[in-house]
Amino acid sequence: MNFDFTNEETLIEQLGEPRVTSPILREPNIDPEKDFTDDTARVLVNVNPDIIQARIQQGKTPLSFEMAGPRKKIFFDASKVRCALVTCGGLCPGLNDIIRAIVLELYYRYGVKSIHGIRYGLEGFIPDCGHEVVDLTPELVANILNTGGSMLGSSRGPQDISQIVDSLERMHVGILFMIGGDGTLMAATKIAEEIGRRNLKISVVGIPKTIDNDIHLISRSFGFDTAVDIATEAIKGAHNEAEGYPNGIGLIKLMGRHSGFIAATATLARQDVNFVLIPEIDFDLEGDHGLLAALEQRLKRRKHAVIVVAEGAGQKFFGDGTNATDASGNIRLNDIGLFLRERITAHFKSRGIPISLKYIDPSYMIRSLPANANDSVFCGFLGRDAVHAAMAGKTRMLVSHWNNHFVHVPMSLTVGKRKQVSPHSKLWWTVLEATGQGRFTNSG
Repeated sequence: MNFDFTNEETLIEQLGEPRVTSPILREPNIDPEKDFTDDTARVLVNVNPDIIQARIQQGKTPLSFEMAGPRKKIFFDASKVRCALVTCGGLCPGLNDIIRAIVLELYYRYGVKSIHGIRYGLEGFIPDCGHEVVDLTPELVANILNTGGSMLGSSRGPQDISQIVDSLERMHVGILFMIGGDGTLMAATKIAEEIGRRNLKISVVGIPKTIDNDIHLISRSFGFDTAVDIATEAIKGAHNEAEGYPNGIGLIKLMGRHSGFIAATATLARQDVNFVLIPEIDFDLEGDHGLLAALEQRLKRRKHAVIVVAEGAGQKFFGDGTNATDASGNIRLNDIGLFLRERITAHFKSRGIPISLKYIDPSYMIRSLPANANDSVFCGFLGRDAVHAAMAGKTRMLVSHWNNHFVHVPMSLTVGKRKQVSPHSKLWWTVLEATGQGRFTNSG
């Protein structure tokens, strides 16, 4: 991965000098020297010793991010500050876990009592939409871990930035937590810019949400572990179906608009897959080295096959790519799963080879499920560190997990960029080894 930024660009913006003693210091058994994080604590971006040495020889400081955690001095007076939370974009396992972690940390550790939940994404800030604000309390969020989706609801699409900031002013909000993907982080950046133009003291902190695990400079995103868990169950079912019939084929479509991390990781978690198709790796259908020929050979040898395809794979088969867009501006992808089902069926019919094809698409079921144990723990870390950063007056930043630490990353470094599976990575080569899928994919 290329890191085309400088250490100066990793600096986190502050609303002002933190002068308020953190109420956490008043807790029993707190060690001021060991239980808090200083702004000088950093986490290396790249831990490769050769790269570190090369930068030192060039007279440059190795790239690093500011470490997350509670600060001794904070910016906001907990007895006076008002906070707001909003969840945006598609649903994802863990949204309620993030909400709960933020509310409980604000209420019990900092003593913040005014916490507002904004209903239905950014629409909740627009008066004409008529969505009521929810007062978030520990009692209200206590049991939301057991339900999927977001207790606040969500929506897609842009809203008027001036109206959003107007609402923040009217509500006297000092901290805004925005939970969402790349589009949400882009909106958060614009909101922070408008706040800056008005010289307001409002912190904007992002918690990155992408079930596809594809946000730049985020090594792991919440919901991904749950998605892989459930996708693995779908693969297990598809494999059982395929084995149960002569020339049985299990075809599973998984999430992954631009990045195939779920498809690749689920394949390795349940090594019953014979062909994996992801957006980053080109493949052909026809010809001696196409998918259809490889699938036919597989059936001759083993009498069954399992195919996993990410939703963004194979879009070249649908024409010039001038697709319509959704409310968030994302291209509406053509359905590669249904396309493959039809093409595979037609191919074997033309060859006079009977098959039994079962098609499984668990995507929306996965998105709306509660988080599994690993994701729930991870969400707790993200939510609490987001609170620590916001109370310290940090803004235009998001909480990231990087090199086994939680860190602060400026939004400007992530917005508009995407993490993808490299065809030369250990992940993809292990997929090739596990599936033995051969030459119909072009790994570059």
